[in-house]
Amino acid sequence: MPMTRISLLGIPHDDNSSFAKGAALAPAHIRPELFCDAYSMWSETGFDLTDRLVDHGDIRFDAATDPWDLIEGEVGRVLELGDPLICLGGDHAISWPVLRAVRRRHPSLTILHIDAHPDMYEAYQGNPRSHTSPFARIMEERLADRLIQVGLRTVNDHHRDQFDRFGVEVIEAARFSDDLRLDLTTPVYISMDLDGLDPAFAPGVSHREPGGLTTRQVINLIQSINQPIVAADIVELNPARDIAGLTAGVAAKLLKEIAGMMVKTRG
Repeated sequence: MPMTRISLLGIPHDDNSSFAKGAALAPAHIRPELFCDAYSMWSETGFDLTDRLVDHGDIRFDAATDPWDLIEGEVGRVLELGDPLICLGGDHAISWPVLRAVRRRHPSLTILHIDAHPDMYEAYQGNPRSHTSPFARIMEERLADRLIQVGLRTVNDHHRDQFDRFGVEVIEAARFSDDLRLDLTTPVYISMDLDGLDPAFAPGVSHREPGGLTTRQVINLIQSINQPIVAADIVELNPARDIAGLTAGVAAKLLKEIAGMMVKTRG
């Protein structure tokens, strides 16, 4: 059986960030942490990722092309290789065009979304592409069969109406337990917003929200997945707000553990 490889694709785009720009710089900060000789390239699940990660570089944006068309097209091109894909954002708005490309190849799909925020606004500040709105668009377009949101701690009445409208399954941070096991029956897409972690573990985000998950809790949740993980994104690292590269290091660690589970659940 050929060795499972994992594609990486940088999506350095933050035009739809509502508070602070900077997430577009994230891929360039995550890669040095990922490939640094100070760290092991083995996942905790027992896979050496040294020769498994195939880096396709960053999408190059230009004023002549709608960035959503460019993201969807480039993600689709990489997915044609047949390997699982991890996208490095960018702000969370990029998940919408990424999932357009993923859904075409996976008629059954569950999204596991780890975040402090639901990102379900109908629109924010008049922008339907806002990084606060991608999952409203994703569910409107039926780009997944299920959306499970974990770690939320900023839920308002509009969000609750959206949960009811789209049938979202929500596990708020206050109700998270270390023995949480998700009942999954389809391939999985992981959308990892780094502010889903408590800022004690990931300070380098634009919207710090205390009371979040630990790095260990997130890793354990990822490692409990028992269905194929076909694609993922890691978003909302803002290097300008990071401290000593801590959050970039966490992003690289989560990338390795997601990749390790992609290999494990595939084979």
